[in-house]
Amino acid sequence: MRILKKIKASKVFLYAFLGIVTVVQIYPIIWMFFFSLKDNEEIFGGNVAGLPKNWLFGNYVEAWIKGNIGQYFINTLVVTALTILGTVLFAAMAAYAISRMKWKFQKTALTVFLLGMMIPIHAALLPLFLTYVKVGILNTYACLVLPYIAFNIPISVYIYVGFMEGIPKEMEESAFLDGCNIFKSFFRIILPMLKPVISTITILTFINAWNEFMFASVFITKSSMKTLTVGIQEMVGQFTTSWGPIGAALVLASFPTLIIYIFMSDKVQKGFMAGAVKG
Repeated sequence: MRILKKIKASKVFLYAFLGIVTVVQIYPIIWMFFFSLKDNEEIFGGNVAGLPKNWLFGNYVEAWIKGNIGQYFINTLVVTALTILGTVLFAAMAAYAISRMKWKFQKTALTVFLLGMMIPIHAALLPLFLTYVKVGILNTYACLVLPYIAFNIPISVYIYVGFMEGIPKEMEESAFLDGCNIFKSFFRIILPMLKPVISTITILTFINAWNEFMFASVFITKSSMKTLTVGIQEMVGQFTTSWGPIGAALVLASFPTLIIYIFMSDKVQKGFMAGAVKG
């Protein structure tokens, strides 16, 4: 009986602790939602953290139309989708060559990719800007997608390699005996087996590309091509600022990240565990 009481007491303590952690994590999201439904008078009148007196859902309409958040949202979505597609595919190809093929600089290539994880993304800001000016691709999706893919590939290759090393090579050998070439082996055998890892890489890449600010603010100057992070910043006026619509824009910008993580968080955990065990 004493042991059962101890077990129950420990569970109660654990659930209470997890409940507190959950509230702490969720509170900023709830606070931001309430903030987005207020006007400046209420915000600066002292009611910053409480419930809105007047629920101004029109702030979302103002942010979407007048703040041009709709266009910024589409631009961010296109850039993020292209970044995810390029990172998932190119990193998988590189990892396949490193983990499944035998060639002279196999280990060196992996080391080079791992060194790429140590380079701050913004260290390439000035060289990339000068290159883009000469090439003439500023204010295009490419000027953001290319560096996003390049800086997301190292961690993606590292995760892929750890997972691929646990896949039996006999599967590919039997496919080769049946007349399958390298490309068919990769796309038909290896790639379908990487679904847990692809989910992990997709979320990591999504967060990095969706929330990136520095490259987007330097490489994009046309209003029609700006992303959410830059567009929301420009909603802050020089003399006056409507903070309610800015809060609404922040909620709209955060919503896709929350939805994707809610539906794919279990796959992320499985991907990391599979890569750790098999690697």
